[in-house]
Amino acid sequence: MKFADLGLSDELLGAVTAKGYDTPTPIQAQAIPSVLMMKDLIAIAQTGTGKTASFVLPMIDILAHGRRRAMMPRSLILEPTRELAAQVAENFEQYGVNHDLKMALLIGGVQMGDQVKALNEGVDVLIATPGRLMDLFERGKILLTGCDLLVIDEADRMLDMGFIPDIETICSKLPANRQTLLFSATMPPPIKKLADKFLSNPKYIEVARPASTNTNIAQHKVPVDSRKKREVLRHLLRTDDVSTAMIFANRKTTVRELNKSLRSHGFASGEIHGDMDQPARLAELQRFKDGQINILVCSDVAARGLDIKGVSHVFNFDTPWHPDDYVHRIGRTGRAGATGRAFTLVGKEDAEAIENVEKLTGGKVPVFEVKLEAAADRPRRESSEAAEKREQEPRRKSEAKPERAPRKTRAEQTDEQPRRAGRPVSREPASEPGEWNGPVPGFLGISAL
Repeated sequence: MKFADLGLSDELLGAVTAKGYDTPTPIQAQAIPSVLMMKDLIAIAQTGTGKTASFVLPMIDILAHGRRRAMMPRSLILEPTRELAAQVAENFEQYGVNHDLKMALLIGGVQMGDQVKALNEGVDVLIATPGRLMDLFERGKILLTGCDLLVIDEADRMLDMGFIPDIETICSKLPANRQTLLFSATMPPPIKKLADKFLSNPKYIEVARPASTNTNIAQHKVPVDSRKKREVLRHLLRTDDVSTAMIFANRKTTVRELNKSLRSHGFASGEIHGDMDQPARLAELQRFKDGQINILVCSDVAARGLDIKGVSHVFNFDTPWHPDDYVHRIGRTGRAGATGRAFTLVGKEDAEAIENVEKLTGGKVPVFEVKLEAAADRPRRESSEAAEKREQEPRRKSEAKPERAPRKTRAEQTDEQPRRAGRPVSREPASEPGEWNGPVPGFLGISAL
């Protein structure tokens, strides 16, 4: 089957062909015709299978007819993170090059002014994170009554990030008679409940078993002492033919410290995590895509949907707390039919987490043993000969200190201490009882006559 068989317009097919694609992926082949028929849709597919294009392409054709109105977007796409929202916007720009469609991106970390201005001019496609969208809605800067098409992307990630209440509020503000598309890699019960509540007779598409992993990715778990994780990671980076790699950690502080450690050992690495502002995160991603750095240390903010071509390896420095995140992390490699390798460093504290991962994916992750050389990858120390020579050098004897003289009494010190130069101190005779015993000014003895 080719893209030309899916019912897309000639203008859209031209843009797709220009990008070098002619054959749809399984999720695209099943989803695009249903979306064009204006049906509600639930699509379960692994990350890296082309989910984004499966709703972007038909949306472009659907929105080609109609007019824009100020503050009233015609369609809405909800994404869990800024990076995913920016990536979807990039897809619309590439595939919509032959269409007159206006798009707005509502994400946190940037000023509202330009976003509000774009909304006031009218948009066909609004791509937003739930937090910023709710903020603008509560300020009265946007109306959702004219939105006829809703896409909820990475729904399971929305659940993990606590966005489900916001999504329910947003859905309640949209027209009841609308088309809703829900995409997810897994289908936990809360997402099933959300779909039952807001989708009308949806078509269910399941390209792969929920929470299954890509068969093109060779997965390994590496038993390791927690104190030697960095050493084992550096060994794997040097010995496993790594061209580009993404390293995931559970905590933002671990991301910062690990990147600093890798750079100190000569690796070209960068970092991305939730504490960085949006321009800094995008700049670091661009450096990785351009090849200025070949290792990106990141938190789970980069685990969902980011399409970075040519990632050969994924390393889980920490086993993810949520088993679903494992599927998305290793999905950064082995994309679009390519092969990849994924290593998970498992310490004692990770035992329960890796069991949950294996329970979710339905299979044991093969063990990969790493034997480190005794002196491998340690800071250089002085040679044993130099140390021995230094120890044999005769120590210089310090000059004997003179014996201290016995400490003198306070009275002796007072008598021997020279008096300060200055005005003479007059000693007055002791006064009789009842007389003035204070200092007597000298002018009292001078007559005024």
